Amino acid sequence: MEKKIIELDVREDLKNKIEPFQKIMEAIKEVNDNDVFILHAPFKPVPLYAVLKAKGFTHEAEEIEAKHWKVTFTKNA
Repeated sequence: MEKKIIELDVREDLKNKIEPFQKIMEAIKEVNDNDVFILHAPFKPVPLYAVLKAKGFTHEAEEIEAKHWKVTFTKNA
């Protein structure tokens, strides 16, 4: 079975003072075991790590440039 990748960029939402938590929770509903969820954010979303860890995700964060973090969450089987 092919690995699915779901990508979400919340930088614009946060710039416009829109809380993206619900959008993120909706997006991860589509993520199955071994699938990948990529989040683009203006900062390292540390509080989200614990929330998604509790749902079976591991993460890897990478700072692309100032105000652009790419965090790759992988759903563990």
